[in-house]
Amino acid sequence: MTGRLHPGPARAHPGPARAHPGPAGAHPGPTRAILPAAIRDALVAHARAEYPNEACGLIAGTAPAAEGGVATRWHPARNRAASPLRYEVHPDDLLRLSLAIDDADEVTWAIVHSHVRSPARPSPTDVAQARYPDALHVLVSLAADQADRETATESVRAWRIVGGAVFEVALDVADGKG
Repeated sequence: MTGRLHPGPARAHPGPARAHPGPAGAHPGPTRAILPAAIRDALVAHARAEYPNEACGLIAGTAPAAEGGVATRWHPARNRAASPLRYEVHPDDLLRLSLAIDDADEVTWAIVHSHVRSPARPSPTDVAQARYPDALHVLVSLAADQADRETATESVRAWRIVGGAVFEVALDVADGKG
């Protein structure tokens, strides 16, 4: 699971997914973010459709989440690695989506990928390959043992990866009504 957005060889997943927490009290923010339910549902559907391989894509927003930006649109992408163990956003998709996001005066609010058998938290390889410290990293786990116990929905979690440190960002799913 590489977390790679740029072209180049992707490395295989080195082992079990483990988050590397950042130093105490040094969370770069935000500590919470709102994810519209329609975007959550679309990215989970994309992850299911790409199974058994990892899925990937980008979420556009009004500004980085740490600056109060709001998620506005989900953009699915192809996984160039076509693997259940790693992902690489296809370079053609990355260019097309980056231009579309920029043309809409938006930013890359989050980078999304799925884990097909492990928890929705960055693996060491995801951390090593993270290149966008202002973006959230939203992970979807399709592992049955990771599903929400009350709703049985897939685990969707967000993280900031800054300088090799990983910080969880609580996601509030909003239905957009009211």
